[in-house]
Amino acid sequence: MSPPEARDEAARRSEPRLVATCWTSAGAAMPGEPPELSPFDALERVRLAGETGWAGIGFGQDDLRRVRETIGFAALREGIEAAGLEHVEVELCSGWWEEDPAWRVTWELLLDAAEALGAAFVKVGTAHSAALEDVGPLVEPMRRLADQAQARGTRVALEPLPFAMVASIPQGAELVRRAGHPAAGLVVDFWHVFRAGTPLAELGRCLSPESVFGVELSDAEDAVAGVGLFEDTRDHRRLIGEGEQDVAGFVETMRRVGFRGPWGVEILSREHRRRPLREALEVARDSALSAFPETG
Repeated sequence: MSPPEARDEAARRSEPRLVATCWTSAGAAMPGEPPELSPFDALERVRLAGETGWAGIGFGQDDLRRVRETIGFAALREGIEAAGLEHVEVELCSGWWEEDPAWRVTWELLLDAAEALGAAFVKVGTAHSAALEDVGPLVEPMRRLADQAQARGTRVALEPLPFAMVASIPQGAELVRRAGHPAAGLVVDFWHVFRAGTPLAELGRCLSPESVFGVELSDAEDAVAGVGLFEDTRDHRRLIGEGEQDVAGFVETMRRVGFRGPWGVEILSREHRRRPLREALEVARDSALSAFPETG
């Protein structure tokens, strides 16, 4: 290896490990518009994620359902391993606190996928509504999910949303503490932290290293775009460095909490959905590196 090649290899190894979460490589698919099926082939998404320098990838439930019905999870895992990806995430289940068992169809799909793909966790959310005053009714349901995930060799990670029942990271952290299960934790998404109005100092105080299973990065303008928070998060997230938020400060806060990655990158916007797959992966990864000062 020549000296310039050696320097390039050393720089690559020193870069943070980044995960292309499901929407980053999903193309025209978007949340809230079923079926949430990417126009891109799952194996092609995996192959290009590996070629463009990602350490991991995520898939949503509708894409996973199509994989199960076509090539199968074993073939997808072979592709993931061939691409050199080391981290997998699957999402998203809601309704898990309800007596109506309809949600279990998605939950079982995600558990099957997580077990077959070696996923780090299954991501769950809560219904779009006013925030709960007390997370107590969710404690036992969360504990049951964690038991079931652990039995399948994975974990369950709750993503608080500022327009949902669990509306902030401090509220989610309280739920995880009260559940008290090693397989129950949080996904800390910067966009949701910022739009919920959670100061970075408060974020650092409410989290512990063992409670954070995943972190997601994006950027945003100061003002909400569109008719509400859901439309803003779905259609107007910015590439990191193109918005007005302190993403680097968020990364430093999460490092002080004890999180060491890999770091998810979740880019959702009308512009991003129009990009060809390779370009979408390249610009999302390259822009994310600006949040890590050590990459220069």
